[in-house]
Amino acid sequence: MAEVTEDASFSGEDWYGDELADRHFLRCTFRDVDMTELSSRNAVFEECVFGNVKFNASRHADGAFLRCSFLRCNLFEAEFTGCKLTGSVFEQCTLRPLRVTGGDWSFVNLSDADLRGVTFSGVRMREADLTSALCDGATISAVDLSGAHLTRAKFNRCDLRGSDLTALHPNEVELRDALIDAAQAVVIAQSLGLRIG
Repeated sequence: MAEVTEDASFSGEDWYGDELADRHFLRCTFRDVDMTELSSRNAVFEECVFGNVKFNASRHADGAFLRCSFLRCNLFEAEFTGCKLTGSVFEQCTLRPLRVTGGDWSFVNLSDADLRGVTFSGVRMREADLTSALCDGATISAVDLSGAHLTRAKFNRCDLRGSDLTALHPNEVELRDALIDAAQAVVIAQSLGLRIG
């Protein structure tokens, strides 16, 4: 059974290089905590608040950050593998270069985020909010973006191959030199009202 910590507050602590396994944090607050190079596995953070937390080069596998708030956090070179971040919100965070492989980031709020050069691969991002997100040069491949909010997002030079682009309206985003596959080209053409013969 996972060790559960509820309604706790952590401030100014040094968790550099720590290993978290099978831990569950519920409604906890983390302020100015150094989690640089921390590694977690099967760790769950639920309804937690992270303020000015350093996640630099941290590694997270098969865990969850459910309905969490990240404010002014640094995720430079952080990696998430098979993690669930449903309903979490990122504000004024440093998110590049970030690598996400698999997992569920549905309903995540990344509006206005600087995601240049990040990698999202095989991730579920249904109804995620990417409004005005800067995704130039990113790899967003085999990602489920159905129902996502993409207005004013920039995907210039972005690798979008294999992703669900049914929520993408070409007139509302920037797609210069983006890389797509043939099936996606059909979806985009249809969204522009074109007939394919």
